[in-house]
Amino acid sequence: MQWGIRFDFRNPAIAATTMAERYAAALDMVEWADRLGATSVTISEHHGSEDGYLPSSLPMIAAMAARTSRIQLRIAALIVPFHDPLRLAEDIAVVDNLANGRLEVLVAAGYNPDEFAMFDVPMNERVARVVEAVSTLRGAFTGEPFDFRGRTVQVTPAPAQVGGPKIIMGGSSDAAARRAARIADGFHPSAPGSWDAYRDEMAKRGQPDPGPLRQNTVGTCFLAEDVDEGWDAVGPYFLHEMNAYGAWQQGDVETNFRAVDAIAELRDKSHYRVMTPDDLVAALVPADDPVVVFHPMCGGTPPDMAWESLRLFERDVLPKVG
Repeated sequence: MQWGIRFDFRNPAIAATTMAERYAAALDMVEWADRLGATSVTISEHHGSEDGYLPSSLPMIAAMAARTSRIQLRIAALIVPFHDPLRLAEDIAVVDNLANGRLEVLVAAGYNPDEFAMFDVPMNERVARVVEAVSTLRGAFTGEPFDFRGRTVQVTPAPAQVGGPKIIMGGSSDAAARRAARIADGFHPSAPGSWDAYRDEMAKRGQPDPGPLRQNTVGTCFLAEDVDEGWDAVGPYFLHEMNAYGAWQQGDVETNFRAVDAIAELRDKSHYRVMTPDDLVAALVPADDPVVVFHPMCGGTPPDMAWESLRLFERDVLPKVG
């Protein structure tokens, strides 16, 4: 089994938690996960969100690097149209050194019009800015001089990893998938259907087949000793996340998120699950190479409640499937 932990730091008013408390709890949780042998910690960024969604992923992942020694550190995703490519390369290089080569970066074009308006970036420049950013990171990560917008520049220091951290690309379209096959080190689709286009483009380019898409075996999972009581506790936060992401969705892109009216809809028709430890063990034991990624403070779940779920995993699940 591979397992990990992720955070986005939504902090709606219903949580009655300060952002400082939430940040501190996440650092404690990632240290806990590192100690127990978790594979990865993933954080993501958005901008101008009313619920405080993390806008600055590199400072946060640097803090996590300082609290851990083994776990893979992933940013998924950096919305690169809002970042200066050279400054981004410098920050990534410094963080990779702090992490001693444990950093992985997923870059994305973004999709929320409000964010583009906030940064005064035209949405029709998204693809060009992503392509330029990837090219810049590639040049910067060599540690040698390279051409940037017609002038020779050099980014120092070089990353700890030779050649720099892996550059993964995110996206929801076949075009994004094929672009990732051409210029990136991997692809993470927000719409599973685009994975086939990625595999097809990789084959056309004579690259190894990445195989079937690996996904979280049990979706977004919260552990509780009683499922109904667990839903009563965490349901409002699942509902907040579902509707907050649902409000951002554009067009007819297939994702896990849509606007819903009630928690009952999440129980019946969504990727959110409340499970007992025994339920989770039963789901994982027969699975072929299972993957579990906990989102313990999903939708603003208060830290104390999140810890209750994580402790059940540590006590009643991990010894049986780890």
